[in-house]
Amino acid sequence: MSQLMLLSMLIFLILSLPVAVAVGISSFFGVLYDGHMTWLVIAQQLYAALDKYPLVAVPFFILAGNLMQDGGISERMVDFAKSVVGGVQGGLAVSCVLTCMIFSAVAGSSVATTFAVGAILIPAMVKHGYPKPFAASLQATSAEFGVILPPSIPMILFAVSTDTSVGELFITGVGPGLLIGGALMLYVWLYARRKGLGKNDGADRLPLWQSFKRAWLALLMPIIILGGIYGGIFTPTEASAVAVVYAWLVGTFVYRRLSYSVLSKTLHRTVISTAVIMFIIANAGIFGFLLNRAGIPAALGEWLGQLFTDKYMFLLGVNAALFLVGMFIETSASIVVLAPLLLPVAMHFGVDPSHFGIIMVVNLALGMVTPPFGVNLFAACTVANIRLETLMRPLVPFVLVIVACLMIITYVPDLSLFFRDLVYR
Repeated sequence: MSQLMLLSMLIFLILSLPVAVAVGISSFFGVLYDGHMTWLVIAQQLYAALDKYPLVAVPFFILAGNLMQDGGISERMVDFAKSVVGGVQGGLAVSCVLTCMIFSAVAGSSVATTFAVGAILIPAMVKHGYPKPFAASLQATSAEFGVILPPSIPMILFAVSTDTSVGELFITGVGPGLLIGGALMLYVWLYARRKGLGKNDGADRLPLWQSFKRAWLALLMPIIILGGIYGGIFTPTEASAVAVVYAWLVGTFVYRRLSYSVLSKTLHRTVISTAVIMFIIANAGIFGFLLNRAGIPAALGEWLGQLFTDKYMFLLGVNAALFLVGMFIETSASIVVLAPLLLPVAMHFGVDPSHFGIIMVVNLALGMVTPPFGVNLFAACTVANIRLETLMRPLVPFVLVIVACLMIITYVPDLSLFFRDLVYR
């Protein structure tokens, strides 16, 4: 049964069927081949895969990110970041990284971050003399913070798929996020100085105090959300609803950007994005149920245990495999399918579940900026109005920076677990 499912899924992927469709049809074949299950199992597992309370946060965080984009919150975050770091040479490129970090502290989605921040900063960087492919590559890479820094939709999916704590995963992402952010800022600053770019980046930025007065309500949003989660005021799921209400109130009554027509389009985009993610989760739930029934997780764990002699070699092998998987399969689908299979093996080698979750999320986030199916790349190309091929050369250094950070995150677990242990231990 399992061989038929895996083979049929591979064939469907080669035929360019969407991942969720390929997984769903392969599951139908598995039920048909088993002979001891009725079709009612499919309906039961579809429902069981979605009947999980933490998943309520997914549409709310998507909606919050869209409301921030359409309500003027992201624009004020950009202005504030430019006023903080825009005065130095290369400061505009650095402000792109900083803005994505701030925006990601609420949005939870890298694609939303690419569109919301890139629509403002890519034209600004081009205007100041940065090559358009460099600006688009930087934006696509920086938007990864949408899934690395809390709150993160892929972290929620990992927690749901493996029965781990969403709150612990969120705070475990803080250290890795700060490391990657610092590394990207350092690289773009050195690049700008070496290429002679960004000498006039501070020409049109607002004074710090003026930009803060314009943006303080926008900047208060991540403080409320993350402070409420870690202060025990509300759960991560409840925080997603708070984020929506806050973004709507500020965008409608303070910044006055969310009219009924704009809000209708915002809700439409949110419904489509949510439906795509939920469709993936539902089909992956059936697929995972059938693999568990066939004993694949136990067999995989035994095989990996024989293949790798220690934890460090296992982590290296997993990173290499996930990097390849992330290039071809969408992040959410990869996590929902692979996390339940790999986490028991990682725990067998003594890897902390939260630490392994961050390794998976950061690694698969690389797939968002690597061809052929990097969603952030396509989003950045859409904003910049350029072809994907032009991004390949400037993209390589950014990918290498993330890979170097990933190795540090993998082999220095205290970087990820320090804040988690500080709050939860």
